[in-house]
Amino acid sequence: MQIDEDKIDRAVLALLWLTLHDGERAWKGHDWDAMDRLHKKDYIHDPVGKAKSVVLTQEGLRESERLFNEMFGKPGT
Repeated sequence: MQIDEDKIDRAVLALLWLTLHDGERAWKGHDWDAMDRLHKKDYIHDPVGKAKSVVLTQEGLRESERLFNEMFGKPGT
């Protein structure tokens, strides 16, 4: 089976919203390849480093929230 990396990236970006703290930081305990692709798409700042969290860009924050609501929100809320 081939994996749709765009779907993986959307899910990871949505889950970053779930672990959001300090305004724009999220825990980066996700697949490194997905995190690298999100960086290349300009949704997060460079994830490489010792920090256990990553900083989302303004576009990343907006898209992360939108995807989280789309994927995990209950209808009518």
